[in-house]
Amino acid sequence: MRGAILGFSAATILAALGACSREPAPDETAATVAEEADQDLNLDVWLERMEVGSRELYSAREAVISALELEEGDVVADIGAGTGLYTLLFAERVGPRGRVYAEDIEPLFLDLINQRAEDAGFDNITPVLGRENDVTLPENEMDAVFIADTYHYFSNRESVMKSVLRSLKPGGSLFIVDYDLKPGGPRPEDKAHVRFGRAGVISEIEYVGFTFAEETTVEGLEENYFLRFVKADE
Repeated sequence: MRGAILGFSAATILAALGACSREPAPDETAATVAEEADQDLNLDVWLERMEVGSRELYSAREAVISALELEEGDVVADIGAGTGLYTLLFAERVGPRGRVYAEDIEPLFLDLINQRAEDAGFDNITPVLGRENDVTLPENEMDAVFIADTYHYFSNRESVMKSVLRSLKPGGSLFIVDYDLKPGGPRPEDKAHVRFGRAGVISEIEYVGFTFAEETTVEGLEENYFLRFVKADE
C-alpha cells in the first residue's frame, strides 16, 4: 500500500486546497504563489503534511470497522470515499466475494483510490463518480452504506439520501459517522461548517424513508457519533 492513507472526504481536502488560492503578498511574486499552489495541488505531497494519528476517524478505524459487523461477501458503499482509508479496509473485510463501491464527486480521489487498490492487490473495489444530488450507485445492491465526516457537506441532502436509500437492499444498513455538535456547546473553528447535530441528522434521514435503528458507542470516537439506520423490508 503506497504512502499513508487518510480518510478525508473530497469536500474536506478541496476546501483546504481552495484556501491556497490567494493573491501574492507584497513581498511575493506571482511565480512564488503559483509554485506553492502546484505543490499544494499534488495530493501526495499535501497528505504527507497531515498528522495522521491526531484524527479520530483514522486512529479509531479498527473499532469503527468492527462496529459495522461486515461479513465476507457483503457489498458496501463508501460515500465520500476521499483518499480511500475505509474503502481499502472494507475491501479487506468483505474479501474477494464481496465488493466495495468507492463513491466521490472528485475524480482526483477516484484515481488515487484506483492506484492504492492496485498497489494493495485489491480487485473488489469499484470507483463511482457521484453527483451533487445523486450517489449514482446500482439500485437494491448494497448490504451497507457508510458515510463518515461527509453528511454535513451535502448541499442537497434529501436528494442524495433518497439515492442512497434506493441503492440499499431491503433490510440493508446505513451508517453515519459525523461530528457531535452539542446544542449550546463550543464549536472549534474547523467545525464552523457543521450546522446541526445528531437529532437533526436523525430527523432528516428518517424523513427520507430510513428507520433509525441505534446509536453505538465506538471506542476512540469522542468527537463523533456513530448511527445506524435500516431500509425497511419491502
